[in-house]
Amino acid sequence: MKTPDEKDQKDAKDPVVRVVDRRWSARGETTEASAAAGRKPTYIEELEQRLAANTSELQRVMTEHRRSLEEFEQVKIRLRRDVGREVERGKRALIADLLDVVDNLDRAIGSAAPAEQSFLRGVELVRDQFVSKLQAFGVARMSVIGQLFDAVKHEAVSTAPVEDPAQDGTIIAVLKEGYAIGDDVLRPASVVVGRADGNGVPSAT
Repeated sequence: MKTPDEKDQKDAKDPVVRVVDRRWSARGETTEASAAAGRKPTYIEELEQRLAANTSELQRVMTEHRRSLEEFEQVKIRLRRDVGREVERGKRALIADLLDVVDNLDRAIGSAAPAEQSFLRGVELVRDQFVSKLQAFGVARMSVIGQLFDAVKHEAVSTAPVEDPAQDGTIIAVLKEGYAIGDDVLRPASVVVGRADGNGVPSAT
């Protein structure tokens, strides 16, 4: 019977043999198992796909929303501008009609008799108050005497002969006052134009 020391010596002499399965089928099974271990579950992949699709749709909707807001702002700006123009046009038409009242007051002042000074003073005060109200809207009476005729600012009612050639084509009398609002002519002045050479009403300059 062998002693324990002899048995240990025999085991030390016998090499340990390890068996490695090198078959391709075994290697494929190992690869598939590793791949399966690292793959996401199917339901997670589906959720990620849905999330990507929803994110893309949200971006599309937000882009359309921003575009709609920009178009809406442009429409508001155009509408505000158009309404402002209509209001300004209506205001100017109303003021132009009121200018006839000023004209009548001017005629009343011009035709008043010397004995009617108290009445004349009252009409002048009314006229001045009316003109002051118009000035609050930016309306101003145009000064045209001595200026060259301009068809934009003046309406030539007639011509009159002048001795000074320098007055040819200039305004020598006003039959109806002209008014402007800002830089725009509200109503052209009705004027008499000087004529030194026998020509008719001058043309626009």
